[in-house]
Amino acid sequence: MAEKKEHNKEHHNRRHGPEFLGSATVGERGQVVIPAGARQKLDIKAGEKLLFFTGFRGGHTLMMIRSEQVTEFVSGAIARLSRLEELARAEDK
Repeated sequence: MAEKKEHNKEHHNRRHGPEFLGSATVGERGQVVIPAGARQKLDIKAGEKLLFFTGFRGGHTLMMIRSEQVTEFVSGAIARLSRLEELARAEDK
């Protein structure tokens, strides 16, 4: 029962959409310090490799993601595509 209460509490506390995590100023050499609150919330540690992308529709959005998350996503997508390819070949026989 306690697990269900904790799950409901976590679900209730989750935000649906963007959350403001602080601001930063671009230095003369183009460097930006990730706000402490954002680093803590996202558990970003010194030395982690981060990748930057524009928004899905271009525009003026900058997205940051851990490189290992991109690797996991791409690996999973390749595995799913391979499985679909196998299913399609099996169906053709």
